[in-house]
Amino acid sequence: MNAPFAKVYVIDAKAHLLGRLASVVAKLALNGQKVVVVRCEEMNVSGSFFRNKIKLQNYLRKRCISNPKRGPFHFRAPSRIFYRALRGMIPHKTARGEAALGRVKVFEGVPPPYDKMKRMVIPRALRVINLKPGRKFTSLGRMATEVGWKYQDILATLESKRKVRAQAFYERKKALANIRNKAVAAKAAELAPIKEQLVQFGH
Repeated sequence: MNAPFAKVYVIDAKAHLLGRLASVVAKLALNGQKVVVVRCEEMNVSGSFFRNKIKLQNYLRKRCISNPKRGPFHFRAPSRIFYRALRGMIPHKTARGEAALGRVKVFEGVPPPYDKMKRMVIPRALRVINLKPGRKFTSLGRMATEVGWKYQDILATLESKRKVRAQAFYERKKALANIRNKAVAAKAAELAPIKEQLVQFGH
C-alpha cells in the first residue's frame, strides 16, 4: 500500500475482511507508520458462521499437554483475534518486528481520543469489493461471543452513547457551516471591489 506518511492512521475496521486488513496494517507498521484499528468487533471473515466457528474451536484445542499454562494463549476478544492474525504477518521475534507491533493498537468500539479523530477505510480490504455478492460471511464479534467474549453488551451501550454524541456534533457543525455560508453570501456584494483589487495584485 503506497500511503503518505501521517502522524497516526486511525482505521475503522467495520465491514473489512480480517486477513486483507491485517496484511495492509502489517505493511504500514513495518514501514514505520503508527496505526490504530477501531471497531474490531464489526470486522468480517469470509465463509459461513458454522464453518468459522468450527475452525476457531479447533484452534482453541491447541495447547501444551504437559502444562497448558505455557501456551498457546487463546484470546477471545475480537481485537486480540485480529492482533494474532496481524502478528503472523510480521517477523515478531526480531527487533524490527517487535518495534512494528509496538506501533499498532487495536480496540473494540471507538474509545477516546479516537472518537474525535478522522477515521479511514482501506478499499482493498473492504468486504463489498473483495467478496462476491451472495457469498457467506461472519462477524468477528459474533464468533468471539460464541467462544467466551463477555463484553458485547457493555460495548453496545458505549457505542450507542458515542453515536448520539457524534450525531449532535455533526448537526452543530452543519448549522455553523450554514450560518457561515449565509454570512459570506450576504457580504458578497460589499466584498466584490476588494476582491477585484486583490486579483490585480495577484491574489
